[in-house]
Amino acid sequence: MADSNLPLTSRCPFGRTMRDTHFMLAPTYTPLNHGSFGTYPKPVQRRLHECQTLSEARPDNFQRYDFPVMLDRSRAAMASFLDVPVDEVVFVPNATTAINVVLQNLGFESGEMILHLSTLYGSVAKMIEYIHETRGVESINVAVDYPINDDVLVSRFQKAIKDVKFGKKRRVGVAIFDTISSSPGVRVPWERLVEVCREENVLSLVDGAHGVGQIDLGLSKVQPDFFTSNCHKWLYVPRACAVFHVPKRNQHLIRTSLPTSHGFVPKPRDSSKVIMNPLMNDSLGKSPFVVLFEFVATLDVSPYLCVEEALKFRREVCGGEEKIMKYCEEISSEAGRLAVKILGTDIMENETESLTKCAFTNVHLPLEIGDGQGQIPEKDMYLVAVWMTAMLVRESDIYSAVFFHARRFWTRISGQIYLDLGDFEKGARALKALCERAKSGEYLQAKARL
Repeated sequence: MADSNLPLTSRCPFGRTMRDTHFMLAPTYTPLNHGSFGTYPKPVQRRLHECQTLSEARPDNFQRYDFPVMLDRSRAAMASFLDVPVDEVVFVPNATTAINVVLQNLGFESGEMILHLSTLYGSVAKMIEYIHETRGVESINVAVDYPINDDVLVSRFQKAIKDVKFGKKRRVGVAIFDTISSSPGVRVPWERLVEVCREENVLSLVDGAHGVGQIDLGLSKVQPDFFTSNCHKWLYVPRACAVFHVPKRNQHLIRTSLPTSHGFVPKPRDSSKVIMNPLMNDSLGKSPFVVLFEFVATLDVSPYLCVEEALKFRREVCGGEEKIMKYCEEISSEAGRLAVKILGTDIMENETESLTKCAFTNVHLPLEIGDGQGQIPEKDMYLVAVWMTAMLVRESDIYSAVFFHARRFWTRISGQIYLDLGDFEKGARALKALCERAKSGEYLQAKARL
């Protein structure tokens, strides 16, 4: 029997063996940033190529007849995984697309506003700005400086909604928040935020980009109004594939896909002609919501058809969801503790230790902001982060993003089944050396090359 007192990496088959046997990562590459783009194992790659070959063998037959049936199987597998009805699940290329779909479809009434946390993903922030530019919809930014306790965040979130109600003819129409934010990478009490939205009669739009495959979601219990998550990040599905879940009660709000395609059903107009769907999939008894996203322009839809194979790999090779999530969270935590010993700093965590209940750990880098000797001037914060990230991968073939939050420099590391502690030690030592070089001002010499 294995010794339960041994470190996780000593009693688990994951790590270097998993990487060498099942993944396609370059031998010298140390990927500490799985969360950004993910990767997938060899069996899933074979399935991807198989679907692409089928598509090219008989293009019309595949797109018109085979693909819809294969897509239904993927949707069923995803719905079962999420424990939600299959007719509430469709696929889009990424979470950004799904959030765009929701915001573009919502008919904001006069005085309705968008509420979001300050840590929302950059592309979502820009989408909100676009909605403001084109439709005049105002937004509310709820400031979040980590580490912050969940109770404080939830209270601040609810107060922001209530404060708007005191304004004349104003209300929050939709609130956007993460399951796990990207930068910093921390677990968000999203379940409680959904409940607040329900109590305050606000639509909840959950950006679960990092959710599926990293944490247990329990969607059937939480019941957000809109939910999306990238399958190509933590679920081992090829890029680009995201699940988009809309409960039946809200499907009437989603009138069109982006771009608008054959599944769109226009409202009747006088003397208007009926526009037929040339793919004929609207006659198969599926709901309008499902048909809307079945064919959206001409894309490589093969990643959508790899969900079953990815779930099979996770189940049969990795031992199931609980084992994967446990390893990724624990290796991330162990790596964080190792890194702070090397760097002489600390990790981002709150009093209840809820922020690291996922596969991310944010490690404070030994850099100070200021105008003194060896400090980083505030005007150079972004430049230093870009320089360090670039030098790390160019010189050491290691990728771990450097960013700043609440006036401190951090790196976000991702726990993953193909990593072991040696990978994180290598990364921490390389980052320590780069911090010393940054203190000396070396980043200024490389500015023109970045």
